[in-house]
Amino acid sequence: MPYDNLLVQPMREELTAIGFKELLTPTDVDEFMAEESGTSLLVVNSVCGCAAGMARPGVRLALQQGPTPHRLATVFAGQDVEAVAQARGYFSDYPPSSPSMALFRDGELVHFVPRHRIEGRTAVEVANDLVKALQEHCAPAT
Repeated sequence: MPYDNLLVQPMREELTAIGFKELLTPTDVDEFMAEESGTSLLVVNSVCGCAAGMARPGVRLALQQGPTPHRLATVFAGQDVEAVAQARGYFSDYPPSSPSMALFRDGELVHFVPRHRIEGRTAVEVANDLVKALQEHCAPAT
């Protein structure tokens, strides 16, 4: 495994360990997005400090509080370039940013969290905002 992959792997596992599916190719992204029923959370992960300190921990905290989306997926900016570009096509009304989070309901983008709403905040603040969106758009877990 190349050196840079050894450094990035734990950052990937922080989300895959809690149930996120890693989308590595444009085809993976399209297949994930083709399932339009229910809710989906797609996280654009990255190596930056705000991903490590606020985004990934914020996502974990939010999902512990529920409700949770039906499907969870992640792409990794700077690593899986083509998959990230394909994912960003599903929320192209927003400028590219990483980290970021996109919540879809029945195939429609209903909530987007760009980097500027993550950077400079705490993981708890990020989680609280995401929980509000999940409560609004996701059916309670049964």
